[in-house]
Amino acid sequence: MSVPYAKLPAWADYGLIPLINVVVAFAVAGLVVLLVGESPVEAFTYLIEGAFGRGQNIAYTLYYATSFIFTGLAVAVAFHGGLFNIGGEGQAYVGGLGVALVCLSLDGILPWWINFPLAILGAALMGALWAFIPAYLQAKRGSHIVITTIMFNFIAASLMVYLLTTVLKPAGSMSPQTRTFLDGGQLPKLNFVFDWFGASVRSSPLNISFLLALLAAFLVWLLIWRTKLGYEIRTQGFSPKAARYAGIGETRIVLVTMLISGALAGMMALNPVMGDANRLQLDFVTGAGFVGIAVALMGRSHPAGIIPAAILFGVLYQGGAEIAFMMPSISRDMIIIIQGLVILFAGALEHMFRPSLQALFASISPRSGAGEAAGQKGA
Repeated sequence: MSVPYAKLPAWADYGLIPLINVVVAFAVAGLVVLLVGESPVEAFTYLIEGAFGRGQNIAYTLYYATSFIFTGLAVAVAFHGGLFNIGGEGQAYVGGLGVALVCLSLDGILPWWINFPLAILGAALMGALWAFIPAYLQAKRGSHIVITTIMFNFIAASLMVYLLTTVLKPAGSMSPQTRTFLDGGQLPKLNFVFDWFGASVRSSPLNISFLLALLAAFLVWLLIWRTKLGYEIRTQGFSPKAARYAGIGETRIVLVTMLISGALAGMMALNPVMGDANRLQLDFVTGAGFVGIAVALMGRSHPAGIIPAAILFGVLYQGGAEIAFMMPSISRDMIIIIQGLVILFAGALEHMFRPSLQALFASISPRSGAGEAAGQKGA
């Protein structure tokens, strides 16, 4: 019979364990670097310099992190409701369609600051609608949410290929993409922020959707821990039987939770579509939906943990490109291996070190308790 995990202090559960997992993942990655005949210390130095060495590098790191914050929040909300939304990739893909439809229709009529809220609504609505069918099948038919959301990832990819090669492609163009958005469909960059700190950024894709991602993280915290709906979502995720006993409708919670999750995933499209490429094109999600799963696991499904976890994966993306450039023997595939190790230790093996920490804290607590008792007796 398995023994349930003992409760650790919050700082150890949400800070120390993820930190240990990351350190071990990088240590194992260092062994992989050694196997190809390179120095792990040199590789790590290039990783940090590539991610934070210059203002432009930091901007790119935060640009990648922006997408991962949205998808990490999407997965986290579903986790709290006891659901495993693995369809963030497809929901973000279809969310890009909502962004593109707004920009293609209004970019020559309205300024960006009016189109931006409309694009947010379009992305959230399309992402939520794409999550609705798997949610309905789970709530009403008992279909497993993991299977249906995976299937809908492939359906979304096929749908976007069709739309970008036939419906949305400009006449005479051979590329599977829409036309470039006009100024009304382009988000302002945040390069000027780095000027305040004396860091020059020539050009980078970091845009104001980063601020939207931070706002979304705060709103998710507010929803999950400060509202009645959030309490119902957490109750449903912790114990469906207790939720039913309390009169919480399972069908309603499953649908609402997945709609919110899909909306957050769909909003990820704002960053690459309206903030960077300024057009809708194939493969703009580039795996961010799946990275969001690792981000949510590493961040313990809490916005305060998701933000640094997203930045960590931004470091791996941006710094990994620097490693591949400076150390040709370490290919891009090697960088993917390093990312996979972080996902492995942060996800599948996240509790590997918990029993040792429990034993350590258990050995410390009795001594401290005995010391307190002795002090009281002496008093």
